[in-house]
Amino acid sequence: MNLFFEESGDFKAGVVLSQQGEAYQVELPTGKRSKVKAKDVLLQFTSPTPQELLDEAKQIAQGIELDFLWEVAGQEEFGFAELGAEYFGHAPLPAEAAGLLLSLHTAPIYFYKKGKGRYKAAPEASLKAAQAGIEKKKLQAQVQAGYVEQLKAGELPDVMKPLALQLLFKPDKNSIEYKALEAACNELQTSPQRLMLSVGGIASPKQLHLSKFLLEFFPKGAGFPKIEIPSVATLPLAPVQAFSIDDVTTTEIDDALSVQTLADGTVRVGIHIAAPGLGIKRGDALDTIARARMSTVYMPGDKITMLPDELVDAFTLAEGKNCPALSLYAILNPEDWSVISTETKAELVPISANLRHNTLDELVTEENLANDAGDYPHKADIALLWKWIQVLEQGRMAKREGFGLRPEQNNRVDFNFYVEEDVVTIARRKRGAPLDKIVAELMIFANSTWGKLMSDHGVPGIYRAQGGGSGGWAAKMQVRMVTHAAPHQGLGVDQYAWSTSPLRRYTDLVNQWQILACVEGGVAAPLVAPFKPRDADLFAIVSGFDAAYSGYGDFQSNMERYWCLRWLGQEQVRQVEAAVLKDEILRLAEIPLIIKLPGLQQLARGTQVKLDIIRWDEIDLTVEARLLEVSAPPPVVDGQQFEEQEDDADIAEELDAAMDMPHETVEIAADGEAVLAATDETVGVAADDESTTQESKPVAE
Repeated sequence: MNLFFEESGDFKAGVVLSQQGEAYQVELPTGKRSKVKAKDVLLQFTSPTPQELLDEAKQIAQGIELDFLWEVAGQEEFGFAELGAEYFGHAPLPAEAAGLLLSLHTAPIYFYKKGKGRYKAAPEASLKAAQAGIEKKKLQAQVQAGYVEQLKAGELPDVMKPLALQLLFKPDKNSIEYKALEAACNELQTSPQRLMLSVGGIASPKQLHLSKFLLEFFPKGAGFPKIEIPSVATLPLAPVQAFSIDDVTTTEIDDALSVQTLADGTVRVGIHIAAPGLGIKRGDALDTIARARMSTVYMPGDKITMLPDELVDAFTLAEGKNCPALSLYAILNPEDWSVISTETKAELVPISANLRHNTLDELVTEENLANDAGDYPHKADIALLWKWIQVLEQGRMAKREGFGLRPEQNNRVDFNFYVEEDVVTIARRKRGAPLDKIVAELMIFANSTWGKLMSDHGVPGIYRAQGGGSGGWAAKMQVRMVTHAAPHQGLGVDQYAWSTSPLRRYTDLVNQWQILACVEGGVAAPLVAPFKPRDADLFAIVSGFDAAYSGYGDFQSNMERYWCLRWLGQEQVRQVEAAVLKDEILRLAEIPLIIKLPGLQQLARGTQVKLDIIRWDEIDLTVEARLLEVSAPPPVVDGQQFEEQEDDADIAEELDAAMDMPHETVEIAADGEAVLAATDETVGVAADDESTTQESKPVAE
C-alpha cells in the first residue's frame, strides 16, 4: 500500500513498510524513511508508484484552469475529493486527486484552506482584489526592472533624482525605487553610496557626507526664518578700548580684552563677552531657534551658525563699533599680579581692533615679549596680559597637581583648515603660543569666576566638571555637564561654567542670562533668574546640548578627515612621515590624519616611521598604507625618552574652547571599545568604526 500525505506544509508519497496503531512507517522515493500519522494521510493507493504519482500529479496540476475550478467549487466548504468528482466528471484517480490538491494548495487567492484537504472558494470581491494586487506587482516588477537596467547603464531614473538622499539615508525599503537601487548594487557588487555617486545622484563625496549630516540634524534645512533684531536697553559706555584675538576666518567674535592702569597704580583688565542675552529672551522666537540648534556647526571651509547672520552681526564684537557686552573686570596688583577684586557689568564696549592670529603669531612670541621687540597693535596691553596669565597658569597647575594630575602637555601641534574652491590648505601651528595662552587663560578665568558668581547667588547654571565621580579612574575623570558648581580637575579650577561663547553655544547663552540675573537682581537673583533652582528644563537643555554637540563633533571629525584625504590627492603625496600613537595606530606628521596599520610591529609611542600611502577612499574615509622604514626612536626631551602623549580629549576641548580656536584631539579605539591610554590623564574614546579617527571640536572657525 502507498500513501499520499502532508508533512510540514509539503505533499509527499511513499510505500508503507509497517503500521502500528495510528502511525505508519513509510519509505519515500529517495529511500528516506518517515513516520506518518494517520491524520496526515490524504490518499491511500496501490498504483501507480509513489514517484509516478507525484510526477503525474504535477502535470495534472499545471493543466487545471483555476478560474473554471473556482466556478465549479461554489461557495460552500468542500473536500478535495468531492471537488475532484465534480471537476473531472468521475471519481478522481489517485494522480488526479493529488494533482487537484496541489492546484488548490498553490492558489491561496482562489481557495482558502480550512483543514487537511478541505478548502473554501474565495469570495468574488476578494478574488478580484487579489488579482488586481498581483497585476499591480507585476507592473511594479517591470518598472523596477527598468530602473535596475538604467542604473546599471550609469543613468539615474528621473523619478529617483529627487529621492537620492532619502534612498541613501532614510529609505522606504518597500518602495520600488529602493528595491531597484538594492538590486542594481547587488548585480554590480557595489554600495548604494558609490552607485549614487557614479550615476550623479550625489555630486561628490563631500556632498555625500554633508547631506547625510543635514538630513539627520537639519531635516527641514539649515536656513533661518525671517527675524527681527531685538532692541537692547540703553547701556553705559565703557571707558576702554577693547581688542579681540581670533583666527582670520572668525566672524562670531565672542570675546575681547582691555587693559587700564588706574591712578593708584593697580591694573584693571576687562574681559568683554558679546551679550546676545540682552536681546534674546527665554522662550522667544530667537531662543527657540538657538535651542533647536544648540551650537554652531563647524567644518573646514564652512559652518552652520547657531544664530541668524543678522543677529550675529548685531552682537559680534566687531572692530569700530560700540558693542553690547557682559564685562568682567579684574583689579590686579602689578607687584605679584594677584587679583584684588572683580566686578561684572553689562555695558557698551568700544572695540578698537580685531587682531588675527594669522598676522600676529610670528610677531608675538615669548622671545619678543621678553625683549619688548616687534611692533604690533596693543603691544603694551598684550605684554601686561602675558605677565598676568603666567601667574594664572601657575595657579591652575598647582591646583591641578593638588588633584593628583600631571602638568599639561604643551608639545601638541594644532592644525587649521582653510578651503577655497575645493582647494584645502592645512596649516600647522604649535599649541601654547602667547596669544593662544592669553585668550585661553583669561577665558578660563572668566568661566571660573562667573561660575562662582552664580553659585554664590544660589542661581543654577551649566557647568563642566571633571573628577570626583564614582567608579574607576577613567569614570572619575570623565568630563560631565552638571547644573551646580563642581571642580574641573583637569583645568585646575574649583568650578567652570561655559559662558564666553554665547553667539556659538546655547549653554553659554543660558549661563549669560543667569549671570545677568545675578548682576541685576543681587540677593533676589534666584527669584528673577530665567532658570530657577531645580528647573527640570535646565536638565533637558544639558541633555539636548550633549547629544547635539557630540553629533556635531563627529561630523566635523569626518569632514576634517575627508579634507585630509583630499590633501593627499591634491599634493600628490605617496610617502609620508608618521608617529606611533598606540599599537597599530599612527598619526601623520604633516596633517592631522590618524590611520591604522594592521600587523605593525610593536613600537614605542612617539617612534617616527615612514609610510607608503597605497590608496584612500573619500567615501568610507579609509586609508591603506604600508610601512617603509622605522625612521627614528621617540625623541628625547630634557634627557628623558619622550613618548608622544595626548591630553584628555575633554581637557583639550576646554582649553581650546578658551583659546577660541580649532584643535585636533586624537581618539584611540581598539575594536570598537574605549581604551585607556598610557598616561593617567588620558582617556581614549572609541571611534565610530574599528579604525582610529581624529576628532576636532573647535568653538571658532
